[in-house]
Amino acid sequence: MNKPRANLVDVTIHSPRTRMQGVRAANVESRPWIESFPVCQTLNLYEIIHVGIQTAVAPTRIVRTNQTTTYFLACFGGRGRVLIDGRWRICREGFACLLPAHTLNAFEAIPGVVWNFCWCCYQRPAEQRPIADASTPVMARFEALPLRLAILGLMYECGGPAQPTLMQEWANLVHSYVLRFAQPTDQPDQLRLLWGRVTAHLSDDWTLAKLAREAGYSNEHLRRLCRRQLGRSPMHQVIYMRMRRAAELLSTTEQTIESVAFQVGYHNPFVFSNAFTKWIGWRPSEYRRKKLKTANNTASRRPARAGSI
Repeated sequence: MNKPRANLVDVTIHSPRTRMQGVRAANVESRPWIESFPVCQTLNLYEIIHVGIQTAVAPTRIVRTNQTTTYFLACFGGRGRVLIDGRWRICREGFACLLPAHTLNAFEAIPGVVWNFCWCCYQRPAEQRPIADASTPVMARFEALPLRLAILGLMYECGGPAQPTLMQEWANLVHSYVLRFAQPTDQPDQLRLLWGRVTAHLSDDWTLAKLAREAGYSNEHLRRLCRRQLGRSPMHQVIYMRMRRAAELLSTTEQTIESVAFQVGYHNPFVFSNAFTKWIGWRPSEYRRKKLKTANNTASRRPARAGSI
């Protein structure tokens, strides 16, 4: 299932047989595949760039090595491949995944398989709470039908009657269904408290046994619970949190890579660099240079909603 990183360069391939329809927000960066979508000003209120429904077939393939948006994908038919936590995983009917900003994001259709999914792409300002946080599942079960119907309702209203109050209602429903996945309310308090402690002490030597003791669970119960709630193992969750914090430090401070590595629990900068590259898509030094370049470009022009899938 894993593929060499050499293949992971920015690319957008849509098969001629791939079909998509949706709605886009006002004043977003031009993308050929969303140009025909009706514009919905209401989406801007939720920082949603575009939403839609897609039937994809190979060789459809999207890779973003400098993704600045958060992308939610819910499958309602067939299956496809999604790059999550540095490895390819199958997203099939009845499941959804959330690809956070500032990580290596990619998905592709499987040859010979039709993949049906709906999506919602967010651009969140720095001052607002992100859609994805430490308690957000990376992949989990999700009934896509309500979200799909809400998108269809929004598409109908924006492409026809265009009644502002109804567009507001449909957009709010779309956002609410995404939040149902991204910010689950059924996660045990023990898990929420555990990840809060891990966030505050990322440099500690976390092991599965230590995580289980902190949460008050057995090792196996914690493993099963994390798989069901988050779609990843407890230790993969720790690595995810460390990489997200490292990316933040690299882009907002001038600390050395060795210092950043130490703060997020890595005493060997080489091991940290390899882990960061696998999860984020760039070596720490490359990531910092790209972030600095992006910040300088943004400061020299009007802010744009760039980097969206």
